[in-house]
Amino acid sequence: DILMGTFTKSFGGMGGYIAGNKDVIAYLRKKCAGSSFHNSLSPVVCQQIISSFKVIMGEDGTDIGKRKLTALRDNSNYFRMRLMDMGLHVLGHFDSPIIPVMLYNPTKIAAFSRECLKRGLAVVVVGFPAVPILMSRARFCISAAHTRVELDRALVEIEEIA
Repeated sequence: DILMGTFTKSFGGMGGYIAGNKDVIAYLRKKCAGSSFHNSLSPVVCQQIISSFKVIMGEDGTDIGKRKLTALRDNSNYFRMRLMDMGLHVLGHFDSPIIPVMLYNPTKIAAFSRECLKRGLAVVVVGFPAVPILMSRARFCISAAHTRVELDRALVEIEEIA
């Protein structure tokens, strides 16, 4: 198995990781251009990621990480369920704070983004060539810091737009 992720959104850093068995990692280190030609993470970014892990694991002596993860999961699942209740085609898995909603038609991308912006909603839209031409989507990124009031307001706006 290979696990891959990012440090950018989740940890306030940059870069990402790939985890796998020794042979896979050795192969990737030799063959991937990123290993040979990309800058390594700066010490400041590495410390940010390490500090984030310590908070998440409770090694900072608090339960902040546990509370944040619980709030993030709850907010994500609430938002996802409400989008699904609206009849929107939502991709991804429960517990994930990245929530893709299918727009399909490429002509909807700019209009959806513009209408969200007018209403004060930050949304990432994804179209061709990042996805197949008829698989355009909006991607909502949920935070542990979002309140139910904020999520409900966003959902009302999304329902109007969609």
